[in-house]
Amino acid sequence: MISSAGKHREDSLVDSEKKSDQQPDPDSDSKSKLFVLDTNVILHDARCLFQFHEHDIAVPITVLEELDGFKKGDSDIHFQARQFLRSLDELAGDVMSNEGASLGEGLGAFRVLLHLPFRPADDTLRSDTADHRILKTALATADLLPECDVVLVSKDTNLRLKAKAFGLVAQDYNNDKIRHLDDLYTGKRIINDVSSEVIAVLYEEPGELEAANLPLVDSPVPNESFILRNGSRSVLATYRAEDQVFRRITRTACFGIKPRNAEQSFALQALTDPDIRLVTLSGKAGSGKTLMSLAAALECESRFRQLLLARPIVPLSNRDLGFLPGDAHAKIEPYMQPLFDNLNVLKHEETKSRQVIEEMLEDERLEITPLAYIRGRSLQQTFFIIDEAQNLTPHEIKAIVTRAGEGTKIVLTGDLQQIDHPYLDSTSNGLTYVINRMKGQHLHAHVTLEKGVRSELSELAGTLL
Repeated sequence: MISSAGKHREDSLVDSEKKSDQQPDPDSDSKSKLFVLDTNVILHDARCLFQFHEHDIAVPITVLEELDGFKKGDSDIHFQARQFLRSLDELAGDVMSNEGASLGEGLGAFRVLLHLPFRPADDTLRSDTADHRILKTALATADLLPECDVVLVSKDTNLRLKAKAFGLVAQDYNNDKIRHLDDLYTGKRIINDVSSEVIAVLYEEPGELEAANLPLVDSPVPNESFILRNGSRSVLATYRAEDQVFRRITRTACFGIKPRNAEQSFALQALTDPDIRLVTLSGKAGSGKTLMSLAAALECESRFRQLLLARPIVPLSNRDLGFLPGDAHAKIEPYMQPLFDNLNVLKHEETKSRQVIEEMLEDERLEITPLAYIRGRSLQQTFFIIDEAQNLTPHEIKAIVTRAGEGTKIVLTGDLQQIDHPYLDSTSNGLTYVINRMKGQHLHAHVTLEKGVRSELSELAGTLL
């Protein structure tokens, strides 16, 4: 077995090699698995140790060295590093045995891998980088433990490709990913061939229809939106699970912003509904996600003590702007400019809009802030909009949503096809994660916006480029 300390560990590996006269069949189900974790997996999810069921986990010593550099800081990755190291220390006890330390009942064991010689890779992986040391350690482990299926787990695509080039199995960390973006809940459905009587009932007051009278809709989800059609006639409706009724949605303006399509009507209904506490909006650039969220927040401002606007600070192509002069607000202003742009649009929609917005900014009832210091806060009676939420990790999303106190509403918006975070994709980012996990909860509503409304050029670019 793999030991946790120098000589004992190498002796153990050599002994294992000598005892194995014949490599087991790689297709045999009896082979045990050993998952070697990259640093970015741990920074993504500090609880990753407990997500591999009965299989064993190995952490290269290089990973611990890298985590040491992430111990200090206020961002989510620093929190994940500290949490993981505490968990590892607690599980290890005073000293790890040659067999490693148990992760708990029904789970495997974890080990720390020290540097091992692996001559075939030395000529190719010449640069002494952390990634190469991790890869060399994983390759040496696979070479010395043929009775195990060694798998390198990394969120770094390039490192996975290098591992595969050496014949080592490499996988992404999939615990919080959906299988495919096409499987993601869209929050809306189109139902054709609805009877004219059903549509007539929904157009009459109070605009409600019992779910039992609409058998065409199979297993409606709480707060799911529907376009019900009968030939050229149609009606927009949402499903209220607590009453088991479909309720008609009217196209009403918010703070001077009028919905231009069915999806925007669905979004404004969810954003202004006092019973819905978490709203997620996804859609391509120019579909109106941020503008509608701000308009709804200002329309409902009397119900909240504060309107809070935030977005993760991730510059385009991850190219930092460098040092910026001024205080904290001046430093974050370039990153928050899209929110100011949308506020400027609202200022020109109605005569009273400019005065209302300026008064709220002056009274600090409307605040634009970075997300760096959200951990530990408790937000009471707050309408909290997080823009570009696709650039957040699942754990960052959890840290944000759990800040919600009594009377708080949280809105997450983002484009699942425009992700600037180096270790996230359309199936593993925080927005996708919360949409998938919150589906079916009566406090949550989701709408996917498909049509761009910013301009004809924006729509054309979003479709063709």
